[in-house]
Amino acid sequence: MSPVEYVGLGIILLFVLSILASAIKVAKEYERIVIFRLGRLIGVKGPGLVFRVPFIDSIITIDLRTYTFDVPKQRIVTKDNVTVEVDAVVYYHVVDPAKAVTRVRNYIVATNLLAQSILRDVVGQEELDSLLSRREELNKRLTSLLDVATDPWGIKVTAVTIKDVVLPESMLRAMAMQAEAERQRRARIIMAEGEFQAAKKMAEAAEMYAKSPIAMRLRELQTYVEIAKEKNLIIIMPAELGHVGAAVALAKGLKAE
Repeated sequence: MSPVEYVGLGIILLFVLSILASAIKVAKEYERIVIFRLGRLIGVKGPGLVFRVPFIDSIITIDLRTYTFDVPKQRIVTKDNVTVEVDAVVYYHVVDPAKAVTRVRNYIVATNLLAQSILRDVVGQEELDSLLSRREELNKRLTSLLDVATDPWGIKVTAVTIKDVVLPESMLRAMAMQAEAERQRRARIIMAEGEFQAAKKMAEAAEMYAKSPIAMRLRELQTYVEIAKEKNLIIIMPAELGHVGAAVALAKGLKAE
């Protein structure tokens, strides 16, 4: 064979090899290949070796792994007219590659934009207290709504989680004042309950002293003695004859101590 013939044969071999290489694709375990033949969907192949007809079949590779989308902070007005900034995280993956290709132009962009829209709608229907206290319930509601909306696209939404709720400074100050007022209210209630119990005990003691004047006089004398001890005073006071015995008995008791 002449050199020209060898060159021609080599070109032919390269052309055949390039055609064979384009006819064979390898899909990883987490990938699926959607095949179109002359514009018509013929199926989803993979994982492993996938064969296609060169120049006739076109393919689109779909990743089945979970996508994580961080929803940018959205300025939302709640039901009670409070402006907050809310951001969330969305987790989803493709369950039907054929629908993800044929039902929506770009399922990633469409799902992300839809997540932002549903987040604004749901938060806008809630009051601020509900948004702060029922976050877990709101997460489940967001997940359910987004999953239903993306189901025709072959997308499964596994979770939507509200990460943060940023309040305006004026609202933070108002909430701090409210918390302080609540603590003061509880403290006053506790003090009032203590005063009530003390007054109740004093009323019971007054009834007992009213029934026993001698006990009342002894308590009075004991108070005088305690005052004299603390301040180093001598207290001189008139005493009726009927109370001398009580005073002497009290003095004896103190000496015994």
